Amino acid sequence: MSFRCALLLSATMVLSALAALAQKKEIKQVPAPYTPPTSGKEMYVAYCASCHGKEGKGDGPAASALKAPATDLTTLAKQNNGKFPILHVSAVISGEHMTTVHGSREMPVWGNVFLAMHGHDSRWVQMRVSNLTHYIESLQVK
Repeated sequence: MSFRCALLLSATMVLSALAALAQKKEIKQVPAPYTPPTSGKEMYVAYCASCHGKEGKGDGPAASALKAPATDLTTLAKQNNGKFPILHVSAVISGEHMTTVHGSREMPVWGNVFLAMHGHDSRWVQMRVSNLTHYIESLQVK
């Protein structure tokens, strides 16, 4: 192999590596695992922590790949004059309320996911949304 070919091959490899590093992180969407509908904490860990973080501060491992920052869920009450916005949070989780914070709706519409999990029985969806909302309420800073 001539010096010129080796140099060209090396340059190509370096440029390919740089191009790969420059690509944006992508969030791979996978089917939601089943969790008990009675455990808000288990649902939070399975469905929310990847973006919002284990403690709800918006610092989950997938947060850096989002178009808009993940919401710090621990300050929702503080931002609402000390009252946790339970109806608003439930509506965002279920998909009844679109929020501009999520940009192009990067946050899944969990109501649809929960509905599919339970054969389209809305009672289970309501239970899941309620228990998940109450768990998020428990994360509020004092």
